[in-house]
Amino acid sequence: MSKKAIRVVDYDTAWADAFLHETQRLRGALGESVLDVQPIGSTAVPGLAAKPVIDILLVVRSLAELDAKEPAMIALGYQPKGEYGIRGRRYYQLGGAARTHQVHSFVRGDRNTQRHLAFRDYLRMNHGVAAEYAQIKRAAAEACNGDSEIYRRMKDEFIKAHERLALIGND
Repeated sequence: MSKKAIRVVDYDTAWADAFLHETQRLRGALGESVLDVQPIGSTAVPGLAAKPVIDILLVVRSLAELDAKEPAMIALGYQPKGEYGIRGRRYYQLGGAARTHQVHSFVRGDRNTQRHLAFRDYLRMNHGVAAEYAQIKRAAAEACNGDSEIYRRMKDEFIKAHERLALIGND
């Protein structure tokens, strides 16, 4: 649990370029292990307020292959965090205390890949829902006193409800 200020800021068009730049670095370091790279999270939804941290979904051939490339991730400046609460994920943070990027890695076909992409696309298509989500995030950031677990819990019900709707739309 971190106790630093949680900032939710207006959408920044530079986030798309930051994602593309990081995608090139990741593909260069990880090579053929990478099957796909997608922007996810709020920074991947044009117009949506977000914490200024680029979320990246990395789809890989195997976690064992990715684990073997851990030195390459460290060389890029990433801190490996293991599964970090989600079974079958490899999670990495870039930027230390001033985190700028986070990578969520799953093998092809993992249910979490579909979940992340469906929620992102749902928010992109439903501007009213995205605006409501922005309000919830801003209120949570204001009320949580820097406690990331409280911030997460304050958003959780909304995310789960709309994630379910997004996944129904994808069936």
